[in-house]
Amino acid sequence: MAEKLRLMAVHAHPDDESSKGAATMARYVAEGHEVMVVTCTGGEAGSILNPALEGRPEVLANLPEVRRAEMARAAKILGIQHRWLGFVDSGLPEGDPLPPLPEGCFALVPLEESTEALVRVVREFKPHVIVTYDENGGYPHPDHIRCHEVSVAAFEAAADPDRFPGTGEPWQPLKLYYSHGFNRAKMQAFHDAMIKRGLESPYQEWLANWGADRPDMAERITTKVECADYFEVRDEALKAHETQIDPNSRWFAVPLDLQREIWPFEEYELARSLVDSTLPEDDLFAGIREKVRA
Repeated sequence: MAEKLRLMAVHAHPDDESSKGAATMARYVAEGHEVMVVTCTGGEAGSILNPALEGRPEVLANLPEVRRAEMARAAKILGIQHRWLGFVDSGLPEGDPLPPLPEGCFALVPLEESTEALVRVVREFKPHVIVTYDENGGYPHPDHIRCHEVSVAAFEAAADPDRFPGTGEPWQPLKLYYSHGFNRAKMQAFHDAMIKRGLESPYQEWLANWGADRPDMAERITTKVECADYFEVRDEALKAHETQIDPNSRWFAVPLDLQREIWPFEEYELARSLVDSTLPEDDLFAGIREKVRA
């Protein structure tokens, strides 16, 4: 490969990078491209979701440091570069009425401030492609929604020499994508395949509770990146986030050979493009490879 292209994935918390698009990143790293994950917050407000670590005082007392170490292990497994944006986890408010978000958290920081922080990293790394969440954040966590807003704002601002002087030379990313994980069609395909094999499906309840008014992200997908050879790497990276993932959970219930057979790709929505490419795509760098060669 003559051209080394650059992909940046912007995520809200450590572990998001391993549960959303990790196999795609591992594939592009293996092909010789550069990949950077930017994590907006430290994940300080995250719960301990692995029963094996619940109640351990050394974990509870040092959760921010633990999550930083987990992120470093995941980045090494994926072969990616990594940057912390440095903001504080907003937490996921629960209750009726919802409690206010904590003062100074990522979701409440002025958008101009967090955009400047991301623009600085964009101008340093010079990505051809940026991947983030859609306007709903993938799910309505305030940090995920803010991550979307910051990523879109930085995509637009990074090339403007009048925006954020002193943060590096202007750089124009060429494509912006939203990552889309589970949609109903994918879940149904896995469920049916598990039942056919005589295995217990982890998606029975999800499918039964999928309301008719719930949007199906499948309608928005423009790009399917085949990355089945890297599903094992993806899972190892996710397991590196020990506080956030139970290795016996439904994340790992579908056998890898079945995943490779039924759904061998990860899916994205092309949200912005400054290059020509034909939809549907099978490559996040579609249209960019030709431009760089020219």
